[in-house]
Amino acid sequence: MNRRNFIATTLTGTILAKSDYLFAKPLTSPSISVFSKTLHWIEDYQILANTIAEMGFDGIDLTVRPDGHVLPEKVETDLPKIVQAAKKSNINIPMMTTSILQSDALSERVLKTASGLGIEHYRMGWYHLDMQKDIMQQVDTFGQKMKDLDILNKKYKISGDYQNHGGQNLGAAVWDLFPIFKSINSPLTGCQYDVNHATAESGANWETGFRLITPYIKSLAIKDFKYIIQDGKLKKVGCPLGEGIVDWKKFLALVKQYNINVPITMHFEYDLGGAENGLRTIKMDKKEIISAMQKDLALLKTWLA
Repeated sequence: MNRRNFIATTLTGTILAKSDYLFAKPLTSPSISVFSKTLHWIEDYQILANTIAEMGFDGIDLTVRPDGHVLPEKVETDLPKIVQAAKKSNINIPMMTTSILQSDALSERVLKTASGLGIEHYRMGWYHLDMQKDIMQQVDTFGQKMKDLDILNKKYKISGDYQNHGGQNLGAAVWDLFPIFKSINSPLTGCQYDVNHATAESGANWETGFRLITPYIKSLAIKDFKYIIQDGKLKKVGCPLGEGIVDWKKFLALVKQYNINVPITMHFEYDLGGAENGLRTIKMDKKEIISAMQKDLALLKTWLA
């Protein structure tokens, strides 16, 4: 047994005994990648790939955006390097996270290069809603931008996945994405569904939005959170997987019910010495960061078993 499998098996076995989230009917083994924002402190591509492989992940959800592991303007030179590094470590790069919001020359360069290297999904940026302007007019405008991007998606056979990120963003409510995806009606434009944000934005009603958007889910983002009272106000804070308020049992049961077998990306948004914010200079021992990420991954694997 190699080191990567030993770590994953050992941690999984330890957590399995404690897990309350076991399901009788397993999913088809999904690809689980790590959002590379948490590992911006590793700049060498081969060391990055080796570290991710040793943690037990199947692949990398690579940041290809300003301040990412690959800068968009350097995509033709740098993206092949990290794809090659991943291959040497026996993992892949099924998806990337970008800031792409419209069809333009730079977006096309990124998508063309990524597709040519075998990357099948990219997360788009977020469309921010201006509260001083007509909401539905903005939704229509953003929908048209997605339609234009879908042309590039089809040209390069790569899936554009829009995350339902919280805040004053298109998609935070999930409902507003449904008519856009229905109108575009494309297998290559859809949602990166994030139950963390859905829970925070919609409370118990997240299930309604999930059931509505299921035909258009192209990837899943996994992370947990809880609420604290700070200065008399309710504040959302990230936490290790299973320690927050996301209803993972219901969510994963629904994922299985709808047979949603799509790539998974794991995010880490709790205190990891600044790594959670994508910092390149961190204030926590690297071994502690890696251990925390491995623990979350092992727990997720027991839930999907």
